Amino acid sequence: MLTDDILMAIHAKVLFQHDIENRITRVNEPPFDLAPKVFIGATRLRNIVRFSSLLDENIVERLEKVFEENAGTDLAEVIKILNEVGQVNDFWMGPAFVFPDIKESNSSNIIQVKHENKALLKPYFPYTFEDFEYKKPCFVVMKDNKPISICCSARQTEEAAEASVFTNENYRGKGYGIEVTNAWAAEVQRQGRVALYSTSWDNFASQALARKLDLIQFGTDIHMG
Repeated sequence: MLTDDILMAIHAKVLFQHDIENRITRVNEPPFDLAPKVFIGATRLRNIVRFSSLLDENIVERLEKVFEENAGTDLAEVIKILNEVGQVNDFWMGPAFVFPDIKESNSSNIIQVKHENKALLKPYFPYTFEDFEYKKPCFVVMKDNKPISICCSARQTEEAAEASVFTNENYRGKGYGIEVTNAWAAEVQRQGRVALYSTSWDNFASQALARKLDLIQFGTDIHMG
């Protein structure tokens, strides 16, 4: 069983592209925006910290000292140092989860989207259609001859993938999001990879879905841009 610290390190690789010095360069999904200045993955035992490749070495050394001297996370001091090179305009925080072992879905309404049938996404989920190569595996729930709920990979590596789920507002509250997300996770696990999920603290609907899926929280993400 993977520890929380190992899961967080895997999660960081899924979220961001890294250079040879283990600095983060880009967000690991189209359109591959610049990575935040600092990513902190906090587990119960430690912080997994990644710095932007664009940060000056002197700033990185000062930030590393802050993390070394504090058992917790002195966010105020981190922000103070970052503000010296440009104000921190983006601050994002939320829980990170891993899926338990998932059994294959038996629902007849769920289908896996592949190259031969990906056209069904275009009218309803055009962005997923356009970036399909980056989003596999992808599953949808079909109702009324159209896909009404979807789960695909938001970001991924050879080792893990992170879920992105959306249900048409006219079909919510019926459990479709749970079914389609479990189907996605089962396929990711079948591939021998880790199925992950993360959200923000102010996204209560997403947190509710995580509870219904019985996901296991292994840490908290903090992004400072």
